[in-house]
Amino acid sequence: MAYQGRKVFTAGQVLAASDVNSTVDQTVMVFADSAARTTAIPTPTEGMVAYLVDTNALQLYTTVWGDVSNPGDITAVTAGTALTGGGASGDVTLNVDLTAITIPASQISDLTATAAELNILDGVTTDAAELNILDGVTATTAELNILDGVTADATELNYVDGVTSGIQSQLDDKALLTPAVNAKTAAYTLAVGDRGETITADGTFTLTAPSATFSAGDRVDFVNIGTGVITFAGSGVTVNSKDAALTIDTQYSAASILFLSSSTAVLIGDIA
Repeated sequence: MAYQGRKVFTAGQVLAASDVNSTVDQTVMVFADSAARTTAIPTPTEGMVAYLVDTNALQLYTTVWGDVSNPGDITAVTAGTALTGGGASGDVTLNVDLTAITIPASQISDLTATAAELNILDGVTTDAAELNILDGVTATTAELNILDGVTADATELNYVDGVTSGIQSQLDDKALLTPAVNAKTAAYTLAVGDRGETITADGTFTLTAPSATFSAGDRVDFVNIGTGVITFAGSGVTVNSKDAALTIDTQYSAASILFLSSSTAVLIGDIA
């Protein structure tokens, strides 16, 4: 039905049924529940307002009935610690102030480093891509906690920027602090693990230098501790020597192979 809005009656005017019905439809009608409202108003009209006692809800009909009551009791949103923004009306926004956030080291599971030690990272200049190398790290908590107590500053920590292999592996690759002595009594092909070490030979046999195993600067020492003849040869490696001598044939005589590249070496020492 069409609503008449506000109608002003005059004295003596006849109150028609249509006027009463129109006026009632523009008031807040009270029902026990939505079922009672549907029974009373099977075909509601846009703009009708009803109050449901069972849910304490004030509802408005547009194309369906919908709540316009129960707005909640929030009167304002106040920005607390590490937050900015907020407001007392309308749509409000809260922003996180990252500069105000402090996470105690004790709240990080399994970490034993102190806050002071973690603050060593303050000033590290590695970029996001380099820090993301940590994604997928397989070291255990115990292994990572070896850093607990480290006193290096940001500059010193940045020395590892760009490191592509384990530090111990790099140290082992550069220097052998305690060279081993390996005994051989039969033909043997040198291996990468022989770099910087000494091989004692007892018998008559051949020691072979293989290709693509050693690099420039690698060296292996040999001592003939027996009475046999030790012969040196190359497999994919050219072994050069004075007067083309390639043996140590006297007991306690010694020689060394010095690699100039992966395919070239020099035999030096008490050779024959």
